[in-house]
Amino acid sequence: MVELFTSQGCASCPPADAYFQDLAAREDVVALSLHVDYWDYIGWEDSFGSPDNSARQRGYAKAGERKMVYTPQMIINGSDHVVGTRFEDVEALIARHKAEKHNGIALEVERDETQVRIVARSEPARTMPLTVQLVRYIPEETVAIEHGENAGKTITYANIVTEMTPLAVWDSREPLTLDFTLAREDKAIVLLQYVDFGTIEAVAHLR
Repeated sequence: MVELFTSQGCASCPPADAYFQDLAAREDVVALSLHVDYWDYIGWEDSFGSPDNSARQRGYAKAGERKMVYTPQMIINGSDHVVGTRFEDVEALIARHKAEKHNGIALEVERDETQVRIVARSEPARTMPLTVQLVRYIPEETVAIEHGENAGKTITYANIVTEMTPLAVWDSREPLTLDFTLAREDKAIVLLQYVDFGTIEAVAHLR
């Protein structure tokens, strides 16, 4: 899973946003774009910017003992971070994570109209609990930016996070079965992540 922290008001972000469209189209990557709000003061309010996204990025920084946040930043599987315009480094990190052995967690999601079921198992059980998160997103939207550092540019954004909802905390000692409803038009993923901005251990699309 690749998370891009970006902003419509960030002059260095458009190349990362363009590259991110390619990542979002890949079958072997789950890509989510999280727009932060801390650049809004410089002349353009990001239409997707959210304090929750900014807080998530700061949570990652704290967990990794980093003193600052920046854009564009990509986080790979909740652990490795990289400048979002260093495309070769991003590709290398994705390849490294893909090459790692199966971690023993099986995550399955089923969707029937508005009914969703999540089933997860872990062998062996983990020593730390995992947060089950539902992430809603917009697949694509194009924005004409009128002010700020990107004034005059029209930029297309991919897989824009609109909401992250914790559904449960799972200790993994027993299999997890979780049922909930989701609007038919909502695009979403489910992810399992160690609490307090730990690594992401499993992710699945809700098709």
